[in-house]
Amino acid sequence: MAPDPLFSAHGQAFTNPEKLVSAYFSSSTVGLAIFDTALRFIAVNETLARINGIPAAEHLGKTVREVLGDFASSIEPELRNVLSSGTASHFEIGAKLPRREEAGHWIVHYFPIPDETGKVARVGSVVVEITAQKKLEQRLHATGKRLDQEIRKVQMLLEVSRLLAENRDLPKVFPQISARIRRVLRQEYASFAIHDVDAGGLVRQSLDFPLGKGFTSSLPIAHNCPASAALETRASRIFNRDEIQSFQGEIARSFLAEGLQSLCCVPLVRPQGPLGVFVLGSTRKDAFHSEDLNVLEQVAAQLAIAIENHRAASEIEALKQRLGEERKFLQGKPAAAGEFPEMVGESPTLRRVLDQVATVASSEATVLILGETGTGKELVAKAIHRMNPRKNGPFVKVNCAAIPMGLLESELFGHEKGAFTGAINQKIGRMELADGGTLLLDEVGEIPIELQPKLLRVLQDGEFERLGSNRTIKVNVRLLAATNRNLAESIAKREFRSDLFYRLSVFPIVLPPLRERPEDIPLLVRHFVNKFASRMNRTIESIPKDAMQTMKEWHWPGNVRELENLIERSVILSEGPVLRIPLSELRLSHESPLPSGDETLDNAEKRHIIRILRESRGVVSAAAERLGVKRTTLQSKMDRLKIARRDYVRPENR
Repeated sequence: MAPDPLFSAHGQAFTNPEKLVSAYFSSSTVGLAIFDTALRFIAVNETLARINGIPAAEHLGKTVREVLGDFASSIEPELRNVLSSGTASHFEIGAKLPRREEAGHWIVHYFPIPDETGKVARVGSVVVEITAQKKLEQRLHATGKRLDQEIRKVQMLLEVSRLLAENRDLPKVFPQISARIRRVLRQEYASFAIHDVDAGGLVRQSLDFPLGKGFTSSLPIAHNCPASAALETRASRIFNRDEIQSFQGEIARSFLAEGLQSLCCVPLVRPQGPLGVFVLGSTRKDAFHSEDLNVLEQVAAQLAIAIENHRAASEIEALKQRLGEERKFLQGKPAAAGEFPEMVGESPTLRRVLDQVATVASSEATVLILGETGTGKELVAKAIHRMNPRKNGPFVKVNCAAIPMGLLESELFGHEKGAFTGAINQKIGRMELADGGTLLLDEVGEIPIELQPKLLRVLQDGEFERLGSNRTIKVNVRLLAATNRNLAESIAKREFRSDLFYRLSVFPIVLPPLRERPEDIPLLVRHFVNKFASRMNRTIESIPKDAMQTMKEWHWPGNVRELENLIERSVILSEGPVLRIPLSELRLSHESPLPSGDETLDNAEKRHIIRILRESRGVVSAAAERLGVKRTTLQSKMDRLKIARRDYVRPENR
């Protein structure tokens, strides 16, 4: 045969029939070779030559051992068995070849090649390298083990959280918590101790050591011990046997007497200071590793919160018994008959929203009420409160845009006497006043970014401190929030925290603007006519058809509030039984076109406010009255929307 760059063999390696497969032999992507009875290479392709790390031509005439060294001991018996028995052999093998830097893995198939008399004179070899697959398999196996471990850790954290939520007596439930941790870390010893200021050190609260000999159960925790060392540094610590032995106290000696070889001590720390220490112990060396600290610190955080909640229980009860605090902040009257007497309308759009309100009202979920100004966000909040078991509790509203930034924290959380200049008395905040009831944060998007973490803490833990105090106050408040701002844009501009947004929007409700439910306008007009006519002792018997059609076609940038204000003015202007509507206020011409699809809510609101300011001759208080908001609220909106005096005052009147 002519020499082939991909194939090397002695001239007599193949018989004529065998030459038919020589092309495949030379070009195959698997390793191929033929051995004689002395286990010498008489043919080999380039693929196997690359596997062995030797040029193909240098294989010829050499024995397996001469080419592969000590590795030959693993395959020579297989080759001889094929020669003697005439039976093929198939196996997987892994080893480090002499001329390769790292170990490899292969699937090997040996088969007999008989001569013309039928005697096995040669052995064929097919070798497939699977090193890459083996490495991938090993990585997948290692990844799977890590994933299983992380899943067990997450399950453990969830179970610990559930146990703490369902049980008030922490010392009694601690052995169950320890049992959940043992499934993951296999510790034999677990305990937690509380830092007692009066005692001047740590006092053990609970111990879980089923196989203990009793050396540690009655010992007080001294200053010179691993637990106190972790508490002093406020950092988690892992101690081996030698480090435990370095402590001279009796508690350290008792650990060693129990056979404990390693300890992990995690401090229980809260913002007010250290509360205690959570300790795990094992009879195994190096039982705890740095990657275990993260999950143990999360357990410690839950234990710390549970301890803090237990300490605050008596204060919570005292707060719940407080009655008669400054009722001037409380809003809301007994609701009239009917499921939603606050909301007028029968459109499918509104009914879908009210169905959502009915669904969430009886729960304790935080609700974020979204919608343009004047869509009835406060009415929805009152309906949720009225339909909730808290309906006999207070309903407290805070308009976050109407209160100056410097006073908002005091209004929400209260302050102690002397907390700041002018704080001559203690003040109970609206958060406390809403205890046992519902708190509505209207215009929540206006809360300053620096105050948002404190509100987030109330949502997460139900606790806060008054200004000028470090005493934690616990409250049980159903929180509702409302805004007409695009909070996603505020988050992008770093004006609103994303974590607070996710806490507030557990159940978002989007109120439709009035322009999206024009079929409700006749019902609303009749409702407001009856309301104001009765109040003013007027008799209105009819509404002009063209006037009703005009109102149905108007896009109402001020929504229901704008409609209500218009009807009130109309009743005042009506001297007879027909409602006289000042249609000149509704700009259906090109001066006030319907908002385009890409117009933002802020732009529509800005245009509407500027129009009212112009019609009020630039008098902010008069414009605020027409808009149905406080002057401070309007001023805040003007600042946010960047409405300048030149936008609404004619040059000759400036």
